[in-house]
Amino acid sequence: MPIFRYRCPQCGKIFDELVKTHGEEVLCPDCRRAAERCWSGTVYSATGKPAKKCSGDCKTCGGCH
Repeated sequence: MPIFRYRCPQCGKIFDELVKTHGEEVLCPDCRRAAERCWSGTVYSATGKPAKKCSGDCKTCGGCH
């Protein structure tokens, strides 16, 4: 399960979240609105190590291996 960075469009909070899939809806921990994926954050693999040459968009690369 990857950890992704999210940003809430309502309150602006930026936070990291452990998700089961890249398409899973994530709610802001402060205002409980649907958050958007922040593509500029660091992407980590399931091992907790930074993924090499990963854009963070699993739809284009098939995910971390």
